[in-house]
Amino acid sequence: MFHIRSEKTADFFAIREVNNLAFGGENESNLIENLRKSSLFNPNLSIVAESDVNGIIGHILFSRITIETINGQVESIALAPMAVKPDFQNLGIGSSLVNEGLERCKQFGWESVVVLGHPTFYPKFGFVPASSKGIKAPFHVRDEVFMVLELKENSLANVEGVIKYPNTFLEV
Repeated sequence: MFHIRSEKTADFFAIREVNNLAFGGENESNLIENLRKSSLFNPNLSIVAESDVNGIIGHILFSRITIETINGQVESIALAPMAVKPDFQNLGIGSSLVNEGLERCKQFGWESVVVLGHPTFYPKFGFVPASSKGIKAPFHVRDEVFMVLELKENSLANVEGVIKYPNTFLEV
């Protein structure tokens, strides 16, 4: 059994461990720590899965980004990173984190979410290739792994542009 909740300061080391194990390195952990220090961070959108026996076994983070259009910037939010300890993968923990995170994003008034992720995992939540909505990545990436989800119907109907990740993302 596990439950989902917002991160606490006491979770920082465990969140780092989850991400390091899931991704096989420290880039994602460093990104999380840098985002925590920035104005882009909302602690309510840094969410953990906690097992009664094994402690923190999963984590997801959402942070602000923009879509640069010919008419100016459109605010959006990025899902990055999402990690589950390897021994606990494929048990529904990641899906629970995504569902909870998307619900919280809606509650905070976000209208769209961008993710760079597995093309067989994220579509089950409604994510589609970002290019189908006129949204492009700021770097070369396969079309099927750069996705977007409209949390509010037609929120991207008149938006075409390139995602601009804050420098915090580029520092890792």
